[in-house]
Amino acid sequence: MERRILITTDRDEIAPRFDLAMEVLILRLAEGGEIVARKSLLLAHPSADELCNLILERDMDAVVCGGIEEEYSHYLRWKRVEVFDGVIGSVAAVIDRLRTGTLNPGDIVGFSGAPA
Repeated sequence: MERRILITTDRDEIAPRFDLAMEVLILRLAEGGEIVARKSLLLAHPSADELCNLILERDMDAVVCGGIEEEYSHYLRWKRVEVFDGVIGSVAAVIDRLRTGTLNPGDIVGFSGAPA
C-alpha cells in the first residue's frame, strides 16, 4: 500500500520546529519503498494550524518533524496520522530510513551539524 508522508524541512535538514517550518517535502512511497512522487512546497508563513490543515487536506499517512507541540502531535495522531517527532538529521538520510521502514521518533540520522 502506498504511503503519503510530509516532512518539514529546512534546506536539506529536518526543520527543528514543526510550528516554524517554512518548507515541506511531500513523498509518496510505494509498498516496496520506491519513491512514486516527490514534491517540495514553500509555505507562505509558519503556522502549525495551517500545517495541520495541509496534512489533513492532502490525506497524509505520516509526518516527520523535529520538535512539535504536544497538542498538535496529539491532534494529528487522533486524526490517524503517524507522527515521527524529534527527528534530527538530513532529509536524504530520513528518506532512506522511511524507505526501509527503520525510522523511529527521536532518531538522529545523517546530521551534518553545520551551522546555517
